[in-house]
Amino acid sequence: SIFAAGDIRRRLSESLHDPRPFTHDPEDPSAAALKEPWEEKERRIRECSPYGYLNSWKLLSVIVKCGDDLRQELLASQILTMLQSIWEIERVPLQLHPYRILVLSDDSGLIEPILNTVSLHQIKKHCNLSLYKYFVKEFGAPNSEGFLNAQRNFVRSCAAYCLVSYLIQVKDRHNGNILLNNEGHLIHIDFGFILSTSPRNLGFETSPFKLTPEFVEVMGGPESDMFEYFKILMLQGLVAARKHMDKIIGIVEIMRLGSQLPCFKSGAATVQGLKNRFHLNKTEEQLQLLVDNMVESSIHSLSTMIYDGFQYFTNGIL
Repeated sequence: SIFAAGDIRRRLSESLHDPRPFTHDPEDPSAAALKEPWEEKERRIRECSPYGYLNSWKLLSVIVKCGDDLRQELLASQILTMLQSIWEIERVPLQLHPYRILVLSDDSGLIEPILNTVSLHQIKKHCNLSLYKYFVKEFGAPNSEGFLNAQRNFVRSCAAYCLVSYLIQVKDRHNGNILLNNEGHLIHIDFGFILSTSPRNLGFETSPFKLTPEFVEVMGGPESDMFEYFKILMLQGLVAARKHMDKIIGIVEIMRLGSQLPCFKSGAATVQGLKNRFHLNKTEEQLQLLVDNMVESSIHSLSTMIYDGFQYFTNGIL
């Protein structure tokens, strides 16, 4: 039988019943407004789809971007994918979540949304809780298995994205661009400012990466074993990435040739700066000192606090 578009819309509307509250169910970005988990949305739409009976039926979510050049996002995604592969080869348990990007033209493309996530901004806005209290609410008491698993995932993913942020100089790290999934993984999105570019080219975010006291509190505090584990992971991740540096440099150099992307506005100095951040001339002991200094300066970074304040007053991002 043939289904009219209006009939399908009516059936979808009728099947939308009381959704679960936001505070008990971290969800995908669109569900932040609808308060509907992805699994329930998928089930509801399949029940109303004229093709839902097919075994091959699947619901895909995409973000359609117009007016944006996604080639820079694609570059970042390729670097993240390469780093994740390197860390798996070297058996360093760092965890990234690269998302797929399809560039259609120089001003349009498709982005894969990361499902079952909520931004740190949404946590603060809808739950009015600190990140640590949100973890306790979502994953259980601090000594419970659920909390400890989520905490471990948080530490491994936070260390991974701190290294990424340092190596490719990721900027615009406000709380709308940092997500938390339903397993405790921290996930960064929106890599519009990397390498040689920053918001309005002001270079305001001067810390090596975003690591706030709230993040450290989730790890158990600056004297905790998990915080030490975080720094060990950063050292291991940097050593492993340095070992395979040519793979990452190769991706950047290929993209730079003949490119007018903002991230390459410094020309050859962009690639040289990236090479320098691998610190080939340092021993592992010197790298450990470097990591300790970067962590300490990032936690107490005045520019991070001011930039978060700027985002709140200009865009309402908590």
